Amino acid sequence: MVLEYKGTIEGSKTFLRRYHIESDMTLYDLHIFLQHDMGFAPDQMVMFKGINDKGKVRSQYCLFDLGDGAMDAVTLEQTLKKGEVALVWVYNIKNNCGITLTFEQETQERPRCNYPLLVEEKGQNPQQFAKKYSEEIDQFLEEMSSSGSNEEYDDDELPEGIEEEN
Repeated sequence: MVLEYKGTIEGSKTFLRRYHIESDMTLYDLHIFLQHDMGFAPDQMVMFKGINDKGKVRSQYCLFDLGDGAMDAVTLEQTLKKGEVALVWVYNIKNNCGITLTFEQETQERPRCNYPLLVEEKGQNPQQFAKKYSEEIDQFLEEMSSSGSNEEYDDDELPEGIEEEN
């Protein structure tokens, strides 16, 4: 069975990811996939928080079993059976930064397709060690595309207001 999850970051209007993931995938394997998808360093502590439909944390899954199960022993299907309709992948424990993965629906398995699969993305990846998600780059790019500005610059000329770093 293939499950669709929507990834968002609290407080961000621009970040969105939509994933198709096999239900028997472990949280550890999902963590490895998300780590590569976000381009994060592999040497950081992470955890998943299982969230129920009332928005309360029901479980915490870490690399080591702290009582709710270790990430490598718990599957997405098991979290759904426990009533955890969302998972927060905490990629920066010090600053409590994470991506909320909300279960959307079951979906049809695509033939000749490898899962997990990124099916939609919007916004820049977060910076792994930042205290919060920065939307400045996304807003700048949106403004540039909506203004229709097609200014061209010589190779040695910078746009007004941008200084060359030495």
